[in-house]
Parts: sequence; C-alpha cells; structure tokens
Amino acid sequence: MLAEAADVLSDQLQVMLRQLAVLMRPESDRLESRFLARLEKLNFDVRQRRALATLTLGAAARFLARGCPPADFLEEVDYNGRRLAKLNLPPSAIVVALGEYEKLLGPVLKKLIPAEAGNFQWVREQLQFCVMLTLNNAYYQVRETETQAFYEMFWAELESKSLDELMERLLAILARFCRADEAHLYLWETSETGFVRRACFGAAGGSISPPKTALAAKLRKKLSQPSSFTPGSGAGAVLGEHWDGQYATCWSVPLISNNEVAGVLQFGFLRHYDWLPREQELLTAAAERCLKAAEKARLVEDLAQQQEQIRMLAERMIHVEESERRRISRELHDQAGQDLLCIRLQMEMIEHDLPEEEGGWKSRLGDVRDLTERTIVEIRRLIAALSPAVLEQLGLAAAIRQLVTRFRQRHTSKVKLQVGRLTGLPKNLEVIAYRLVQECLNNIVKHSYCSNVNISVSTADGILRLYVEDDGVGFHLEEALNKPESFGLAGIRERVALLGGHCSIQARIRDTEKDTGKVGNSRAKVKPDSRMKVPRGASLRASSGTRICVELPLFRAIAVGSQHGKIRELVPTGNQG
Repeated sequence: MLAEAADVLSDQLQVMLRQLAVLMRPESDRLESRFLARLEKLNFDVRQRRALATLTLGAAARFLARGCPPADFLEEVDYNGRRLAKLNLPPSAIVVALGEYEKLLGPVLKKLIPAEAGNFQWVREQLQFCVMLTLNNAYYQVRETETQAFYEMFWAELESKSLDELMERLLAILARFCRADEAHLYLWETSETGFVRRACFGAAGGSISPPKTALAAKLRKKLSQPSSFTPGSGAGAVLGEHWDGQYATCWSVPLISNNEVAGVLQFGFLRHYDWLPREQELLTAAAERCLKAAEKARLVEDLAQQQEQIRMLAERMIHVEESERRRISRELHDQAGQDLLCIRLQMEMIEHDLPEEEGGWKSRLGDVRDLTERTIVEIRRLIAALSPAVLEQLGLAAAIRQLVTRFRQRHTSKVKLQVGRLTGLPKNLEVIAYRLVQECLNNIVKHSYCSNVNISVSTADGILRLYVEDDGVGFHLEEALNKPESFGLAGIRERVALLGGHCSIQARIRDTEKDTGKVGNSRAKVKPDSRMKVPRGASLRASSGTRICVELPLFRAIAVGSQHGKIRELVPTGNQG
C-alpha cells in the first residue's frame, strides 16, 4: 500500500515537493508550533497532537529536505496512522486537524511564493491524497488485526479440549496481538495459595508455581486495575519472578468476576512500549472473554467428570444388579427349590402310604403335589431368567438360543434367529447383550401382538451388532420414551450408552412409519431418520412393527470391564452375598 501511494507521486510532483520543502524549511518549525497550539485548543491530547504533526506538509518537507524518498514519509504516516487508530481518534477528527494546518499553511505560502502559490496548491492536494490513502490503510490494518484476534479466540474456544489448552491458546493469541515477548496467565486460587500460573507464552517454561504469593491479598488488590509500568520500578506488581530488570515494559490486565480479581494477564516487552487506549480496551474485553471461556470450560470439564462418574456408577449398579441376580438365583435354587423338591417328595411318600379308602385325601394331596410341581418349574424358569448358567458356561450364542427356545415354548410367534461367531467376547458385553435380547423379547410379549420375530447377532470390525424386529402393532416412539413410568426402552438405551454404543429404534404403525429415533453415547435425544443398515435376512419388510438395532464396540467393553476397581472406590460395596 505504501508503494502504491508513493507511485501516485510523479517525478514532476516529487521535484515540486522538494522545491516546496526547501522554501518552507525556514517556516516549518514555527508553523508546526502554531499547529500544535491550535490542536491543543481543540482538545486533542498530547499523544494525538504528536502523531498528527507527522502527517503535515511541513513534516514531509523535513523528510524531503534530508534527501529521503517520499516512501519514507508515507511509512512514517502509516506508523502514526496506526497509532492514531489505537488512540481512538476517529478519521473525521484527523480531517478536521489537517484542515486546521491547511488554514495556517495558506498565508505562509502566499508570503513565501506569492506568484506561484496557486501552482503549488495542486502539489499540496496530491500529497494530502496520498496521506489520506495511507491513513485509511493504517486504520484498516488495526481493525483487521483486532477482528482476527477475536476470530482466533472464538475458534480456540470451540476447538480446545481442556481448560489448560484453552488458556494456553487464548494467551498466545493475545500475546501475538500486542507483540509481547513473554506473557503469563494467572488464576486466583485461595488467599493461602494466591495467584497460580496456568498458562505462559514466550520464554517462560518449566514449573508453573506462582511467584510472590506471600502477600497475596495485597497483590490481588494492586492488580485490580489495568496498568502499564516498568518492572522493578515499584509502580506495579509483576508476578513473573525473572521480569524485574529483564523487561522494559509490563502490561497487566485483571480478570474480574463478581467485582473481584479472579486472575490476571501480564505481558512483558523488552523495549519501552506505550499502552494505547485501543489496545487497553481490546485486552480488557478479551480478558473478560477469557474469563468467561475459562469458566465455561471449567463447567464443561466438571460436567464431563460428573457424567463419567455417573457412567461409572451406572456400570457399578449393573454389576451389583447382576451379582444380586446371581445371589437370588442361588438362594432360590439352594433353599426354596430344594425345599419344594423335598415337600413334593414327602407328599408323594404320604400319598403312597395312605390306604385306598382315603381316596379323597389322596386326590387333594395329588392336587397339592401338582401345584408344587408347577411351582418348582416356575422357580426354575425364574432362576434361568435371573442368572442363566448357560451364559456363564457356554457363552452368549448358547444363552440366546436357549432364550429363544423358551420364548417359542411359551408363545405362538415364529422366531427366526441368526447368530454369527461370538467367541472371545468380554463377559460384561455378553451380559449386556443377553439382557438386551431378554428385554426386547419381554417387550414383544407385553406389547407387540406380533406373528413373526427376527433376531440377528453378529460381530465384525470390532463391533457387536444386534437386531431385533417384529411385525406387531408398533408404537409412537417419542411418547414411549417420554412416559415417566416406562423403563423398558430407557433400560435398553442406558445399557447401550454405558458401553459407548449406538441404539436405533424404529416403530411403524398402520403401514406408515410414524417414529424413527437414535440414541447413543448416553444421550436421550431422539434424532429423526437415523437408521442402521440391517442384514438382508433380518428384515421382515412389514408395514407395521418395531425394529431395534444396537451396535456395541468391543474395545469399549474391555475398557469398561477393567475399571471395576475404580468403581468400587466410588461406591461402598456392602454385603453382596
């Protein structure tokens, strides 16, 4: 942009500029003094006045009189233009200020060159055009840099996976924005601990232990306002232990939460570096955003930690549930079952010993014995449902076949079962898969009124895939999921989510697919049109009914199964029997 502005100045124009510079040289200092006095009356502060004085024709004359090319003057204009932008001076105020200089310059030129003052007016206009073009670019650069900083902060908030990573990235963005040689981010922990360094940029490294925490409360109060100072001068508080004597300037920006200092950003510069209002405003706003982002990230981390603890507790509850099922089944088998067998045997012996003339008693005793026999059969069914021995002894495939066989014995629905190779599965995965099939069949018995059921279980690519489909009456999925007293689908969903799996539930009513949903990774949210690919042989192609498709990762099941020790630390086990 500087080269383009300099190209506007033709060779003839540059010659005339140099002539004008020579003519103005005796008057340039006095003209600049009058210009600065006029700016002071117009309430421009001292830093604004100094920067505006470098944009005038008198400043250009001094450059050209020294033999410097016009591009050097425009480079100075560009630097001071950025400075004016950071001083929050609007472009309209610059136009007003340069207009005041033109009012002072006109009479001076008429006095110096009365015959050619009109010819040099064109030179002044061309130079002012180049100055305004350069200033416009300088302002754009400042605003673009600010926008880029906030844009990068936005993406840092989205992409950071932890609080520490977020703070490191935000600090690096702000340090690059203000061109700091080193930067630290401190968070206030407690009055005993004080400020703890959580992120650093530049030369800092190694330990993150906080320096100077002995007078933590006084430091906290001293750092409650944005400030710029020289380290070691006593004008401000530096938290970096090696900054005194190393850096010429330090900027300190507090992180304020609920009218208290929750942290501080500090930037170190090897040379003296003025802290301009625009930079202070941006860093103050960025500090507020950093604090909110850090608080949000901390909440997300806390939530993730709580979710992980809930997941571990849920796993523990399932583990306890299975242990309790086994305990109850053992007690039913060892106590109630054996007692009933003994009762039946005693009744048979009594029935055999009764004389023939006691036929009435024999008949009544036979009825009681038959009832006892049916009770024994029911208890055996309950024992098998509570803790199937075949699952422990022969694995998932045999247990599912046994489950389907018993279903066929009790119901008229036709069941088609496809079981792939299921060897070497983790025990906790086998238990959850078995319970999923069991719950699906229970739901079919209670609600489906179906004629056909398809079940498919297989493993491939480290994933166990389970499909259960019927041609029953179907249901409205969202209504079923939202029922407060309905736990069948919720139980399926939670068991799948525990292992990091995915569960797709589809329900069709009266030849029209009414509801489709997918829940996985511990989410209760139902997403429309989320269907899993079902094996060709597993589809009923029915106009109504329900399809449940489950995918469980094997590696997740192994990882979950290896954490029982950690879970027991969270939940007191008590007496599990």
